[in-house]
Amino acid sequence: MVTAAQPLLPRATARSPRATAVRHLGPNWYATVMGTAIVATAGAGLPVSVPGLRPVLTGVWALSLALLVTLLCARALHWAHHRDQARAHLLDPAMAPFYGCLSMALLAVGGGALTLGADWIGTRTAVALDAVLFGAGTAIGLAAAVAVPYLMAVRHRIEPSQATPVWLLPLVAPMVSAALGPLLVPHLPAGQARETLLLACVALFGVSLLATLLMLPLVFGRLITGGPLPLVLTPTLFLVLGPLGQSTTAVNNFADVAPGVVPTPYSGGFGVLAVLYGVPVMGFALLWLALAVAHVVRARREGMGFAMTWWAFTFPVGTCVTGAEGLARHTGLTAFQGLAVVLYVVLVAAWTTVALHTVRGLLSGALLAGPRPVAAALR
Repeated sequence: MVTAAQPLLPRATARSPRATAVRHLGPNWYATVMGTAIVATAGAGLPVSVPGLRPVLTGVWALSLALLVTLLCARALHWAHHRDQARAHLLDPAMAPFYGCLSMALLAVGGGALTLGADWIGTRTAVALDAVLFGAGTAIGLAAAVAVPYLMAVRHRIEPSQATPVWLLPLVAPMVSAALGPLLVPHLPAGQARETLLLACVALFGVSLLATLLMLPLVFGRLITGGPLPLVLTPTLFLVLGPLGQSTTAVNNFADVAPGVVPTPYSGGFGVLAVLYGVPVMGFALLWLALAVAHVVRARREGMGFAMTWWAFTFPVGTCVTGAEGLARHTGLTAFQGLAVVLYVVLVAAWTTVALHTVRGLLSGALLAGPRPVAAALR
C-alpha cells in the first residue's frame, strides 16, 4: 500500500546516521544531567568531611556539564531533522511534562558551577556560567510551567486515570530556580540588586509551591482510587520528593543569604521559615519516600525492568539530601546531619545503578530505539 509517508523515505535515508540515532531522543534524557549534577552538589554540602571527596565531586560536576552540552547538541539535531517527532512529544501528555527537565538540567549544572566548578574554572568564570544557565533555565522553566498545563488543558485528551507524578515536572522547575538563585545573591552589587534577586526567588518559590499543591492531589487521588501505576511508571513516584526536598532547600538557602540583604525584621523571619516550614515538609517527604519504596519493591517483584524512568531515583532524592543539609545548618541537630548522610548514600547507590544500566542500554542501542508496543511498554 502506498502511503503519504513514502515520499519522505529518500530524504530519511539521506540523513546522517547521527541524525537518525536521535529520532527518539526525548526531553526526558535531561534527567541524566539533573541526576548527575545533584550527586555533586549534594555531596559538597554534607555535614561531614571526607578526605579527597571534593575533587571527585568536582569531577562529577564536570561530567554533568559534559552531558548537558552533549544533550543540547543532540536535541538540536533532533529538532532540526525530526520536527515531526518533536511535535509529537509536545502533543503527548506523557512526554510533554519532561520539557521541564531542560530547565532543571540547566539550573542544576549552573548551581554546581558555583558550588564546585569554581575550584577548576575560577570564581569569575563560574559566576558567569551560572548567571547564563540560571537565566536560561529560569526562563525555560517559567515557560514550561505555563505552556505544558495549557497544552494539557486545550490540546491533550486526558482522563483522570492517566494522572502520574510526571505532571509535576514543569511545575517543579521554578522551585529549582528558587533554591539555586540565592547562590548568585552574594555576587551581585549590594543593595537593590541583591534584594531583588532574593525576593524574585521567593516569588518563584510561591509559583511552584502553589502549583504543586494544585497538582499533587490529582496524583495522590489517582494512586488511591486507580490502583498502582503501570510497572514502567512506578519509579516516577519518587518525583513527588522533588518539590518537597527542593522547597525545603530553598527556604534554608533564603535564610543563608537574607542577613544584610533584606531589612532586619524580614531577615530573621527567613530563619524562622526555614525551620517551621522545612521540618514538617521533610517529615512528609520521608513518609512519601517510604510509600514510593514500597511500590517499587512490589513492582520489581512483578517484573519491572529498567527504563529511563529509573532516573527518578536520583534528582528527587538529592533534593531531600540538600534539604536535610539545610535543616542541619539551621537547627544544629545531629539527627538532620545523619539523615543527610544516609540519604546521600542512597543517592549515590541509586545513581551508580541507574548510570550503569543507562550506559548498557546506550551501547546495546535499546534506549534509542523506537517505542515498544503498548502491551510491552506497560510491563
